[in-house]
Amino acid sequence: MTGSARRGAAAVVGALVLGVAAPTPVPAAGSAPVPAVTGRPVGVGSPLPPAAGPPCPRQPAPAVSRPPRPAPPPVAPAERAVGGAALATPGLVVPPGAAPPPALTATSWLVADLDTGAVLGGCGPHEPATPASVQKLLLAATLLPALDPQQVVTVTRADLDIEPGSSAVGLVEGGRYPVELLWLGLLLQSGNDAANVLARLGGGGQGAAGGVRAMNERAHRLGAYQTHAVTPSGLDGPGQFTSAYDLALIARVCFADPTFRRYALTPRALVPAQGRLARGFEIQNENPLVARYPGALGGKTGFTDLARHTYVGAAERDGRRLVVTLLGAEPRPLRGWQQGAALLDWGFSLPRDGTVGRLVDPGEPVPGATPTGSPPTAPAVVAVPDAGASRGSRWPELAGAGVLLLGALLAVVLLRRRRRGAGTSFGG
Repeated sequence: MTGSARRGAAAVVGALVLGVAAPTPVPAAGSAPVPAVTGRPVGVGSPLPPAAGPPCPRQPAPAVSRPPRPAPPPVAPAERAVGGAALATPGLVVPPGAAPPPALTATSWLVADLDTGAVLGGCGPHEPATPASVQKLLLAATLLPALDPQQVVTVTRADLDIEPGSSAVGLVEGGRYPVELLWLGLLLQSGNDAANVLARLGGGGQGAAGGVRAMNERAHRLGAYQTHAVTPSGLDGPGQFTSAYDLALIARVCFADPTFRRYALTPRALVPAQGRLARGFEIQNENPLVARYPGALGGKTGFTDLARHTYVGAAERDGRRLVVTLLGAEPRPLRGWQQGAALLDWGFSLPRDGTVGRLVDPGEPVPGATPTGSPPTAPAVVAVPDAGASRGSRWPELAGAGVLLLGALLAVVLLRRRRRGAGTSFGG
């Protein structure tokens, strides 16, 4: 697979923050709080037009060369209001009387409570953007509960088909690795090679395409209507989008899983030697929040030329667990994880009852909302034994070759129909 930019891509879309012609400074200490867009007493998913809220505080960022941004799919009014009418804004939404959030280079972001689901604030929460490697969290939310961590998988040549120079664990063709090591490689090292192997394994007879299809079905069930995956790794692909709100839904599922939390906080792991194929080596956790932010629970970094820097991080303080998601950031003056840390500090400073919306529950119906990705009807994720796995691996039998072949053909048709521009990906 490749995330290289196509010539003749769609025209560049405007800034995600409404009406921002120049960076908006953070008010000085002691000044009045940022005007808030607050929710009205309407149901989740009410079909209201986007509210023209105040612009988000922005930091000036150095000019960079980037591929043309693909035009995102249209977002229905009901989808913009998922989680509450106040979230249907391309601008800033914060609780009444809240202290101003930090000025960032990120084009969109959201802060939410992992336990209650309360959304504490956001900037363009439902604005579509390209995800880069934070999309690996959707892969984890989809397949982590389904795959046996002790199964040993043999890597194929197709698994190593990733963008040259992009992040990788360093798996080798013919190498045999336990699934748990692949998850660690995915989350610590942002391995695009590990993402391909896991998607193939979780896709059953449909291979990696089946894994991606399962990711889109999972996103729909979570209420992540702006999310559509084309690659399992987050390397750019035509029609691939997400939003800050959707990432919070996905992250909430991930951090509810104790296995994910253990992986996300693992400082380092050993990739075993593969006989004459490769020596063993160590990988380290590349999320600086883990070592540098008190109470950090982990998260995921991401970058491609198109998406710029993306970030998801979570932390606990005084019995309160918050998650931050951000998209489209530049690394100066603050790196992506530092912008996430600043938002976490802001979120922890707010009163516990301060809220502008909520994260919907998995499976919660939202009238009028439809997924950006695949249809909601979906076969279950089928995990099949790897050809080189031990006899003790525990895997269900394939349900029927005819059904799987039909599903694979449908997946190919759906991918071919989404022909939109993509950017060059060098991310992790």
